[in-house]
Amino acid sequence: MAGIYIHIPFCKQACHYCDFHFSTSVQNKTQLLEALVQEIQLRQKDWQDEPIETIYFGGGTPSVLTVEELHFLLDAVYANFQVIAAPEITLEANPDDLSPEYLLALSQTKINRLSIGIQSFFDADLQLMNRAHNAEQAKQSLALATQYFDNITLDLIYGMPNMTNDQWLQNIETALSYGIPHISCYALTVEPKTALQSYIQKGQMPPLDEALAAEHFKLLVKLLEANGFVHYEFSNFGKPNYFSQNNSSYWLGKKYLGIGPSAHSFDGQSRSWNVSNNAKYIKAIQSQELHPETEILSLTDRYNEYIMTGLRTIWGVSLDKVEKEYGVNYINYLNKQIQSHVQNGLLKIEDGILTTTAQGKFLGDGIAADLFFINNN
Repeated sequence: MAGIYIHIPFCKQACHYCDFHFSTSVQNKTQLLEALVQEIQLRQKDWQDEPIETIYFGGGTPSVLTVEELHFLLDAVYANFQVIAAPEITLEANPDDLSPEYLLALSQTKINRLSIGIQSFFDADLQLMNRAHNAEQAKQSLALATQYFDNITLDLIYGMPNMTNDQWLQNIETALSYGIPHISCYALTVEPKTALQSYIQKGQMPPLDEALAAEHFKLLVKLLEANGFVHYEFSNFGKPNYFSQNNSSYWLGKKYLGIGPSAHSFDGQSRSWNVSNNAKYIKAIQSQELHPETEILSLTDRYNEYIMTGLRTIWGVSLDKVEKEYGVNYINYLNKQIQSHVQNGLLKIEDGILTTTAQGKFLGDGIAADLFFINNN
């Protein structure tokens, strides 16, 4: 089984924290959409034996597309790939795009899951992030979306400068009040060459406080788990039967095909990615000379990725899998490296599965880095 990710590289405006590939100009939108369909057609021959179980419209802001444009892309996927009978099809959307008319039209397409970029229910936070919507639009979008869709996830950001614990709890409680079955929460991070980095460097915004983010994370886990959510991946919480199939496939090492500028693909042995430039992408597609950059993953690369993704999830790292798929050197190294973390109560082993403890969750990425195998074969 595999998934298809379609990158829609358009946004109304640039969020201050974002380093994803996008353009605020939609001047070449028609050409870009035609290029996406052409890439779908070009790539199908290498993936024709892979049943597709998830389709994900990411970005950028996919909800800037009309329903007719989304149909155009979905029809191309169905015409060129073996899509299973009941796939998960997700559309990322911003609150200001989700009018009653748009939601009604979306509900009549094959799209069956919405991912809504709320980020915060406070106007001051949204203005600081340079989001295109306000707090009232965030609430209205959820009230409307729940009338048309059952499978909805929303994003929230914690660790915001000057965000109190009470404000963070209010954000979570507001999300819960709409009965949303899945919530993704991310710590605000400073990415290179973003407006956020510039503001902090110039002293126009206070530096981020990791201790505050850790405190917010603990409050988040406690409140969501008390409300019946399963903390199945570091940043993701879902009610039973509402885990993201698309994202879970990434963490479980399944294959996926990325369509569009900057989109990444993984075939089990190598990773590839398209050029992060709309004009260059369109030109390459039109000349049928799309040559994604490719990285062949070594055994060590695959081991390190398995450690990183496994420790972020409730499925953990199988010690038996490490020994069988990567070899005796890797399992011996892993058993040696985990000892101090187990003794310090940050890692635990149950039934041959290595996972982080509640205490170790927020430190998971750092722990994983300590378990990486350094010497390449």
